[in-house]
Amino acid sequence: MEISATGAVLGLFVAIVLIVCRLTPAYCLIFGALLGGLLGGDGSLTERLPATVGLMITGAQSITPATLRIVTAGVLAGVLIESGAAACIAGAIIRVLGDRFALFSLVLATMLLTMVGVFIDIAVITVSPIALAVAKRVGFSRSCVLLAMIGGGKSGNIISPNPNTIAAAGEFKIDLSALMLTNLIPAIVGLFFTVFLASLLIRRGEAVTESDAAADADQRELPSFLPAIVGPVVAIVLLALRPICGIKVDPLVALPVGGIVGCLCMGKISRLSEYMTFGLGKMSGVAILLLGSGTLGGIISASAIKTVMTDAMKTWSLPDFLLAPISGIVMSGATASTTIGTTVASQTFSTTLLEMGLAPLAAAAMIHAGATVLDHLPHGSFFHATAGGVGMKIGDRLKLIPYETLVGFVLVLVSTLLHARH
Repeated sequence: MEISATGAVLGLFVAIVLIVCRLTPAYCLIFGALLGGLLGGDGSLTERLPATVGLMITGAQSITPATLRIVTAGVLAGVLIESGAAACIAGAIIRVLGDRFALFSLVLATMLLTMVGVFIDIAVITVSPIALAVAKRVGFSRSCVLLAMIGGGKSGNIISPNPNTIAAAGEFKIDLSALMLTNLIPAIVGLFFTVFLASLLIRRGEAVTESDAAADADQRELPSFLPAIVGPVVAIVLLALRPICGIKVDPLVALPVGGIVGCLCMGKISRLSEYMTFGLGKMSGVAILLLGSGTLGGIISASAIKTVMTDAMKTWSLPDFLLAPISGIVMSGATASTTIGTTVASQTFSTTLLEMGLAPLAAAAMIHAGATVLDHLPHGSFFHATAGGVGMKIGDRLKLIPYETLVGFVLVLVSTLLHARH
């Protein structure tokens, strides 16, 4: 059954409205998919209902391999977060660079945490206590340090083994390590651009108080730096074996192995089960969310939206390859999520982009970078989690949106310039 573009858009719109109303996002996406199929499908209602359900199931099935890899990635994420390794890595970077390079160190620390597999919102929350203490000591505003962490997180996110990267690699059937590496230059540009933008806000916005800075005290016994960094290094080395020497180690194996080896090196193997349970809890929510986005992606993929967008691009005389970054931007803005935006855009437009002659790696890289442009909008959880991380008022948090958008735009611009010829 073919779905009309109007029906698919209405389904997506309803899903967004329900998410804004703070209903469970996975159910919102599933309901939006069902509504889109029923409203946009052809034939009688009795014919549309089973056909719609079939498309939803097909869409969810296509995301299953990525979902499995995401669940197993919870081992590494759980070890990094719960053992204190992530906080140790961030603290060490900031201490080594010192107050003179404080702003750069905040951006770099958050970038590295997301790069090694920590969720971007958790990376920001992890660095936040240290960032507030630094801000009080050197006189940075709350807006300045939050933008630094968000920009660093966005830059690290496009070169990470996080759910968004795994989903894009799965949809385009490319190596995760290759997709991580191909956006390295945009990530580095994003790092320095974030430092520049954040420097404009050093004295703008609310100042950090003594009580905020006191939150820097972490009661856990943190591991030392070298054992803390072993886990992510092992995972990244395993993922890099294929481009280096042709040995393919799937993320389903590499990420858990990295977590277990890291746990061993930190001397906390007795707590591995606890860390795995925590990681599974974090990843299971993402996995369920991805299944919901898969159902909506199944409806959108079967709709005429692709034709409408490609025709519009021809009308405006835009080159075909721009469909990749634009789809990532649109879907991330609609869902306020890098992961869902990347997943739905990849699922919906992968076939069309490949038929246009675009290389799978280039298409995936541009979609992934595009999904960082509007993933911070207020109807998503990232907006509120990051505001809470530094105790920022919603009004002040809203003022950061243009700056965050600029960081994402620079990432996708550099990625597009690099990959357009492919």
